[in-house]
Amino acid sequence: MATARVFASPSSASPPQQQRQKQKQKQKQGGKCVGEAVYVAAVPLRAPKGPAQMLFSAAYSLGFWDLHHFMVIIKPLHSQSQAYVFDFQPQDPEDVFAAISVPLQRPIPGVILKRKLQRVPKSRCWFVGFSDSNAVDKANKFSEKWPSDLIVGKHDCRHYTNGLVECLTGEQCVLESLQATTSL
Repeated sequence: MATARVFASPSSASPPQQQRQKQKQKQKQGGKCVGEAVYVAAVPLRAPKGPAQMLFSAAYSLGFWDLHHFMVIIKPLHSQSQAYVFDFQPQDPEDVFAAISVPLQRPIPGVILKRKLQRVPKSRCWFVGFSDSNAVDKANKFSEKWPSDLIVGKHDCRHYTNGLVECLTGEQCVLESLQATTSL
């Protein structure tokens, strides 16, 4: 995946974030949150070295929403706990044959990655809601059932992110909601 510098800040209070902050307040009991925080983050797509990689980097810098890789971050209740990142991507994102398969809408081998983060990124990362205290277990179970063939535009990181966020928080089509209200 790309470096952490490409994430976006959850601190600006746009209207959907104000709504989520109200939801967060509703889910508190006795000053403690009921669930684990769920975020969506965006990073540039990876491509084979050369012109394709330069094109993706330029498109990402210009904020083209469709040329981002999306993932889900779960922050456990304990503030000192590490966050977990779940994402669905090609097994080899820099493979030339994977890049050729994209415009042809051909399936390529995909993989779900789970990684730990020391902290939630401060840029290109949005708080989307809370899950119960078993969010990581739920995400693991969701991921086990996720079909591994990746077809860009039909079964890719966007679909995985939308599905996992819905499983964890109940919020449907989170990426469409973020795209309508957020500028990258």
